[in-house]
Amino acid sequence: MKYHVLAACVLIISGVMIAGCSQGTTASSAPTGTPGTVVTSTATPHVSFSLGSHYLQDPQGYTFLSEKDVIVREFRIDDPSWGIDFVVLPLNDDPQYCWFEMTVTNMDNGQAETYGFGRTFSYEKHQQFPMYVTGSYKIEMKGNLVKVDVTAAKRNP
Repeated sequence: MKYHVLAACVLIISGVMIAGCSQGTTASSAPTGTPGTVVTSTATPHVSFSLGSHYLQDPQGYTFLSEKDVIVREFRIDDPSWGIDFVVLPLNDDPQYCWFEMTVTNMDNGQAETYGFGRTFSYEKHQQFPMYVTGSYKIEMKGNLVKVDVTAAKRNP
């Protein structure tokens, strides 16, 4: 009787391992949670659009060589269909030292949004963000060991 129970346990364990249901060092492809919980993803949808007339664009780009570097630009938006586009070029082979952060503030209502690359942000080098409100804006940019091309412009239909 003891051998039958032992053989049954071995068969069950080997069947579970073959089916991939064990909690070993294999990576899970789907997040798990307790029944009734909702698992959310932090991935942002990829947005793509073309830009027209520019409100802000520096052909030289902006270079950040120190964490203390800060660049501020102000401009006025006259079309509610506009967007921000930036492309980051890391200046160091180790990505942990390369980051960029941009805070876009609507000076008329005080609302601010922060976007970026590295650190707590995505490592996607080309990012676009659609915007929908006219008014006076201020963009404060900070970074370290990156060159960034930033464009704020009307979105083409």
